[in-house]
Amino acid sequence: MEILGIDIGGSGVKGAPVDIENGKLLAERHRIKTPKPATPQAIAGVVAKIARHFAWTGPIGCALPARVKHGVALTAANIDKGWIGTNAARLIDEATGCPTFVLNDADAAGVAEMAFGAGRGRHDYVLVLTVGTGIGSALFIHQTLVPNTELGHLELDGHDAESRASDAARKREDLSWHAWARRFQRYLSHVEFLLAPDLIIIGGGVSRPKKWAKFGDRLQTQAELMPALLQNEAGIIGAAYSARVLLEPEVTR
Repeated sequence: MEILGIDIGGSGVKGAPVDIENGKLLAERHRIKTPKPATPQAIAGVVAKIARHFAWTGPIGCALPARVKHGVALTAANIDKGWIGTNAARLIDEATGCPTFVLNDADAAGVAEMAFGAGRGRHDYVLVLTVGTGIGSALFIHQTLVPNTELGHLELDGHDAESRASDAARKREDLSWHAWARRFQRYLSHVEFLLAPDLIIIGGGVSRPKKWAKFGDRLQTQAELMPALLQNEAGIIGAAYSARVLLEPEVTR
């Protein structure tokens, strides 16, 4: 079964058809720069362009940088605040003419890792953290997603954790990898204290092998700790895989 996966980000909107049986992209991903401002109508237009690029007429799964409930965006991160309260699933459905399922972007990346990546075959308590512009989180209990956890917004030093411990914070403050790892360790220890997962998977840009090699061995957790495997394709794959529910009757998107 093939589903078009779309990953909506603050800098780019990426998409590709995905074989949801094995998690493989069936074509080279197509990327379009995120419009400014990234309003719902503008983004929906970009998604429609990507669908046309692949001559797509089937189901679509979209990863959105927002908390999403029943297809409606409840927040907006790195996209226009006009998304808040927008029925994103309906909007993209109307723009593309294709049935659409929408979920949080970190949740999508986590779903991909659990189905086809570092969490495959794990049936215990798994936390996926995506570290890049911000910090996203996806929590799984026996392979079941607990959606919209948004653990990047836990408090750290009186601020949102992602404003202090994300990769963007490392770049903004010109921190060495070792200095940043010490800061991220504080966040990681706090999250582990609260949730006590069996496995922590670190995704996002810092999971790339060359970056992980610069700091990964400095992180200490009681849980098993490993980098994500799917990297930049995780959002696309997870969005497509999550949209398989559209093939079931009576789905609330």
